[in-house]
Amino acid sequence: MRTSEQNRKTAETDVRLKLSLDGSGKSDIRTGVGFMDHMLTLFASHGKFDLTVFCAGDVSVDDHHSVEDIGITLGKAFAEALGDKRGIRRYGDCILPMDESLILSSVDFSGRDYLGYGLEIPTEKVGTFDTELVEEFFYGFVRNAGCALHLRQLSGKNSHHIIEGAFKSVAHSLRAAVETDERFASEIPSTKGVL
Repeated sequence: MRTSEQNRKTAETDVRLKLSLDGSGKSDIRTGVGFMDHMLTLFASHGKFDLTVFCAGDVSVDDHHSVEDIGITLGKAFAEALGDKRGIRRYGDCILPMDESLILSSVDFSGRDYLGYGLEIPTEKVGTFDTELVEEFFYGFVRNAGCALHLRQLSGKNSHHIIEGAFKSVAHSLRAAVETDERFASEIPSTKGVL
């Protein structure tokens, strides 16, 4: 079963996370950052990942440490759950409309981390959430998942719709990339024989 349990404890945060790549989209998300709770719930639902996240962080200072450390922990969980990546499709992409916003994401579980970030979020905050933290979350994720992720905003001016569209689009791209393909069940998807 492709699952992972990860714990990350620092002087600033305590993150506990459980992930099943072959789930049904069930989630229990309690991060202390309301907007992240909403985004991770959407992420789990659209990716059909079972996801539990608990984070106790220094949100009295700001949300940065919590959001970044959740991204790091989620990335580590994906890496562990995928193992040697035998039988996965490796690549996934999605162009997702979210009302007036249109978001493109594309992922490659190459073993090399890269974030091509192209969101232009027009406001500094959505509610109390600092929108610059979206990029920090995805940086933390790709560095620890070992994947290349390209994320582009093709249109849109509503900050909430752009961010929500990004999380949904990435979830669909990840779902496609981590799905197993029976034709390649015993193969690692690289001519190198390793990822």
